[in-house]
Amino acid sequence: MAGYLTTHVLDTARGRPAAGLRIELYRIEGDGRTKLAEATTNDDGRTDGPILPEADFATGSYELVFHAGSYLDVSGVPGESPRFLSEIPIRFGMSEETHYHVPLLLSPFGYATYRGS
Repeated sequence: MAGYLTTHVLDTARGRPAAGLRIELYRIEGDGRTKLAEATTNDDGRTDGPILPEADFATGSYELVFHAGSYLDVSGVPGESPRFLSEIPIRFGMSEETHYHVPLLLSPFGYATYRGS
């Protein structure tokens, strides 16, 4: 089985999936990065398919950028300007040809992530 990458976002302050949040995926190489994909979360807080499908998968270093500030603005969450969390970059490595899942648990003043299943 070839590898692939999925993600989802949960709005822990509101206790529901974060729908409409833009996510970008980059491959990290040396001092640079290359944009591979962009997606927006659906009503379940997930992308409609893998953000990095099997056909495009390669081991290496990657970065997901979650556009939290824009999501919080549209969601009506009161906040200061600029927001405490605007963009959340998560850098991680994928060393095996398997399924990687990198979720984000989001609130206006904090976040958490982990390697999911």
